[in-house]
Amino acid sequence: MAEKGSARRPAGQDLEASSPDRIRNVVLVGPGGSGKTTLVETLLADAGAVPRAGSVRDGTTVCDFEESEKAHGRSISLALAPVVHDGIKVNLVDTPGYADFVGELRAGLRAADCALFVIAANEGVDDGTRALWRECADVGMPRAVIITKLDQSRADYEGVLAQAQAAFGDKVMPLYVPERAPASGGQPGEITGLTSLLSGADASLEELRGSLIEGIIEESEDETLMDRYLSGEAIDEKVLVDDLERAVARATFFPVVPVCSVTGVGCHELLELATSAFPSPSEHPSPAVFTPSGAAAPAITCDPEGPLVAEIVRTTSDPYVGRLSLVRVFSGTLRPDDAVHVSGHFSSFFGPESGHEDHDEDEKIGALTHPFGRQQVPATQVVAGDLAAIARLSRAETGDTLSSPDDPRVLMPWSLPEPLLPIAIVARSKADEDKLSQALSRLAAEDPSIRVDNDAETHQLVLWCMGEAHADVVLERLAERYAVQVDTTTFLVSLRETFAGPAAAQGRHVKQSGGHGQYAVCSIEVEPLPEGGGFEFVDKVVGGAVPRQFIPSVEKGVRAQMERGVRHGYPVVDLRVTLTDGKAHTVDSSDMAFQMAGALALREAAATTRITMLEPYDTVEILIPDDHVGSVMSDLASRRARVLGTDKVGDDRTVVKAEVPQTELVRYATDLRASTHGAGTFTRTFAHYEAMPEDVAAKVTPRESR
Repeated sequence: MAEKGSARRPAGQDLEASSPDRIRNVVLVGPGGSGKTTLVETLLADAGAVPRAGSVRDGTTVCDFEESEKAHGRSISLALAPVVHDGIKVNLVDTPGYADFVGELRAGLRAADCALFVIAANEGVDDGTRALWRECADVGMPRAVIITKLDQSRADYEGVLAQAQAAFGDKVMPLYVPERAPASGGQPGEITGLTSLLSGADASLEELRGSLIEGIIEESEDETLMDRYLSGEAIDEKVLVDDLERAVARATFFPVVPVCSVTGVGCHELLELATSAFPSPSEHPSPAVFTPSGAAAPAITCDPEGPLVAEIVRTTSDPYVGRLSLVRVFSGTLRPDDAVHVSGHFSSFFGPESGHEDHDEDEKIGALTHPFGRQQVPATQVVAGDLAAIARLSRAETGDTLSSPDDPRVLMPWSLPEPLLPIAIVARSKADEDKLSQALSRLAAEDPSIRVDNDAETHQLVLWCMGEAHADVVLERLAERYAVQVDTTTFLVSLRETFAGPAAAQGRHVKQSGGHGQYAVCSIEVEPLPEGGGFEFVDKVVGGAVPRQFIPSVEKGVRAQMERGVRHGYPVVDLRVTLTDGKAHTVDSSDMAFQMAGALALREAAATTRITMLEPYDTVEILIPDDHVGSVMSDLASRRARVLGTDKVGDDRTVVKAEVPQTELVRYATDLRASTHGAGTFTRTFAHYEAMPEDVAAKVTPRESR
């Protein structure tokens, strides 16, 4: 996608695929620091797509081209780098490994048909790595496990392989074993190459080879193959490769390839695996299809001659080239200047809380290109199964479906992560305020994991993000792309006030200042209602003490004061106010005077009784590895939570359900991730309001002074 940065251009490769069978869409998945971006560079260099591999440290990689990625030294956005190997186009989709950017990861999983699951030989398998594996498993993504950084001093290939097999199952099996130079000085020798276990190996590797062949045969559709193998019959390597390909495509077998990105060892073998054993787009199931009205539509196939159905998996807005949309074509063929129907129906699948508006409209696409990092290679057409960028789609957003205007379709969207970290922002100047709304709408169109909320109660503009790193990136993009400067401020939770007991008071608003004066007196009785009781106004005036035309004025004044609060400036709820008496003047009484008297009466009543602060509670469901249950439960207790129960999920995870005050959840997205090493997630739904303990309420700052 187009951004500022150094140019890394593809070296004379034809990136135009003629058919889905000549395409492999491969997403790189793995924890931050595992070496995904460096691996892409080495694969590009090995295939001759770039003269030499770039460096993350030097900021010269194809995929980390945004200025913020170079500054932080890590990937924060999905990026595409295609390469051609043996006449097959391999679209390498690099994704961030940090948990804050799971939205980019899920977009990458949607764009691809197979994953390289990258694990560093000097790091191993932790809870965060297991969480990423589950992200792939949840969408049925075929995977190969790539063990990188074999050159590191603490590298332990055999140990990490054992960890991966223990964590992900016994179908994680090596296709190759590293060849080492002779050891020297007590240190293991350098990795010099790989030995294939399928193509035959020396006697010392016969046990590993036998285990691999048995693992592949167990996945074979030929039920006689195992008996023939166990009886001593030699199995043709092509039969094993065909069975391996089918098992990989079904995500039931996960081959392991060791790779050293510094020396390039393993990169050629990895490209061979991608082109010979990974599924093509036509072998990978397409998403479910609907009509814009929500009715089920006939399934699509990866056919260039079929009806056009494509999906926007990422959007960027560049100040120079405008909006650029990265699309995956699932059916049909895209050509420049085609008219397409753009359908976005987030609320149909996720509800209105998704924060994205539904829309249906026709647009004419601009130029088509094949992205190579930040560079754009012109394309004359894009067939089903391929990835490409479309310029200047003015209204299309990430997740939207593109189809024929004569036969519009909507793809079932991928699961969107819920942003749970609120960041309250204010424009730094009037000029920034004028540009802020449009800039935020563009950012939200690019990144569905952002939610923008104008809180009507606290009057705050709130960015809901995935975590602190995500929030930092959003604020940097506001400043760098749109020249909008904002400051962060304390996020306010919508508290409430209510009367703890009955009270009575008189509101007297009398002013004489020449000409018409102001005169209104009203007496009220106040009593609390049960939770959720709302507001009731009862008229018990007799004898016309308050003229009939001014009784609604008293109610209006009371309601206005309830909105402003009576103690700390938060709205008053669950209240019955009874108007019992009053006085009026034939000349000086007015609607406004009785509004003022009603408001004053409520304030006076509040001064004679105890006001209780109410805080909102959410029901949270926290999904964590079993090892963290004790620490999470202890932390919940410190947050005044009530644990409602626990449930086991699979063999190694637990869901903890609890009711927690919203005031204790403001930073929970960050705190939970830190305490569980990135493996914990949670969801939240509003439950109810509840009285705040006196010691906590005493620390509440009045809203007006904030």
